[in-house]
Amino acid sequence: HRFSVRDYHRLAETGILHEDSAVELIEGELVKRAPIGSFHQAMVDRLTAVFSRQAGDYLLRVQGPVALGEHSEPGPDIALLRNVPDFFESAHPTAADVLLLIEVSDTTLDYDRKIKLALYAAYGIAEVWIVDIKARRLELHLDPSADGYRKILRPNRSGAVSPSLLPGISVVLGQLFP
Repeated sequence: HRFSVRDYHRLAETGILHEDSAVELIEGELVKRAPIGSFHQAMVDRLTAVFSRQAGDYLLRVQGPVALGEHSEPGPDIALLRNVPDFFESAHPTAADVLLLIEVSDTTLDYDRKIKLALYAAYGIAEVWIVDIKARRLELHLDPSADGYRKILRPNRSGAVSPSLLPGISVVLGQLFP
């Protein structure tokens, strides 16, 4: 059975899934999330600190859902979203609300590259960063198409990067990988 977002939410409403259920909905399938290790969480915390210090006219969301069509509701590690007055109380953000998504990947690197990037590109999310924990490298995926992202950048760890839709923000890579 291929679950819809509506089915997924009903599973939560009836108590089958709980807020702490470690699953996300990807193309109609309930996918178990990997346990979060200490380095993974530390990286999420570092990125959260960097973005919150440079608070602009965007909403920073950590490990929250993004609605992508009728059959997907992934929970990226970090989402920078357009600012809305109700903080998305009335509905989860959609691809049109996303300024940047970040996936922190250690054991999930292949899955994030093959499955999640394809999903994000298909919905036109302009930019996705993958933090490759094992290689201690950042990948920037830009220019989405139906076939995936057409541009992949792997900046030098001694440099700094800015999200394409938020050029006033700067992330010094040396701070991410001390």
